[in-house]
Amino acid sequence: MTTPILSRRAILGGAATAVAVAATGVSSPAAYAIDSPSIAALEQKHQRHLGVWAKNMRTGRVIEHRADERFPMLSTFKTLLAAAILRDHPARTLQQRLTWEAADVVVNSPVTSLTTRNGLTVAQLAEATMTRSDNTAANELLHLIGGPSGITRFARSLGDTVTRLDRWEPDLNSAIPGDPRDTTSPRAIAQTYTKLVLGDALDRADRDQLLTWMLANQSTVTRFGAGVPAGWRLADKTGGGDYASRNDVGVTWTPDGAPIVIAALTRSDDPTATPLDVPLADIAATVCGELG
Repeated sequence: MTTPILSRRAILGGAATAVAVAATGVSSPAAYAIDSPSIAALEQKHQRHLGVWAKNMRTGRVIEHRADERFPMLSTFKTLLAAAILRDHPARTLQQRLTWEAADVVVNSPVTSLTTRNGLTVAQLAEATMTRSDNTAANELLHLIGGPSGITRFARSLGDTVTRLDRWEPDLNSAIPGDPRDTTSPRAIAQTYTKLVLGDALDRADRDQLLTWMLANQSTVTRFGAGVPAGWRLADKTGGGDYASRNDVGVTWTPDGAPIVIAALTRSDDPTATPLDVPLADIAATVCGELG
C-alpha cells in the first residue's frame, strides 16, 4: 500500500471542517435548475456527450445538462461499494483478511497485483478501491455484498431507482452506446452521493471513513482536481472505460464551507475516440465558477 490505512473515524489532515459541513450540508433550499449553455458549449468544444448535474447545497442552485440520460457508471460505483460495506457489515469486518489467486487479478490493479500471497484486509481493499481505483480489490469486495446486483440493491435502498450494476470489473466498463447495463444518470448518481457524503444514509463514523477515502483519491489530478479552484476541498471518485468514457462524481467545498455536489459523466459514440480528462476539468471549473 502506498498510503496508510486510517481508522474509521480518522480524517485527513485539515479536513475536519469538511466533515462538519457534511453532517449538515444536505439540508438546502429548494433547488432551482438551469440548463447551462456553458456545458452545452463544452460539449461542442470537446465533441463528447456530457452529462452534468451539480448543486450548491447552500443556495439550492442547480446546473444540469443531459441530467436524466443514462451514461456508463464506470468506477464511480466504487463509492457505493465502499458505503455498502460500511453500512451493512459490522465494524470488525474491516479487519477481516481476504486472499485471492493470481488468476483473479484483472487490469488496473496497482495494489492487489503486488499482494496476492498475503492478501489484504477489507479496510485495505476498500482504500485501494477508492484511492487507486483498484479493480481486483473492487471485485473482492463485491463478493461481500452478493456481486454486482448488490450495488443495485444498495442504490434502491437509498431511493435511487436508476443506478444499476450488472457486471464485474473490468467488463462493466465496455460503455457501449445504448447498453443499459452498468449505467446511471448524472442526477441519480449525484443525489446518491449527496445522501452518502452529506446526508444521513451512513452513521457519522462510517461517513467520516468514506469521506477520508474520497479526499485521498489519487486519480482526480487531471479531472475535477484540475478544475476546482485552489483552496477548495474535493472528495470524489473517478472512472474510465471504452468509447472514451470518463467520469467524475463528488463534492467540493468553497473556502467558506458551502458544499457543491458535482456529477460529470462523459462518453463518445466513436469506439476509436481518444479518452480525454480535460472535459471533466472544464466542467468542474465551469460549475465552481457558476455555483460557487
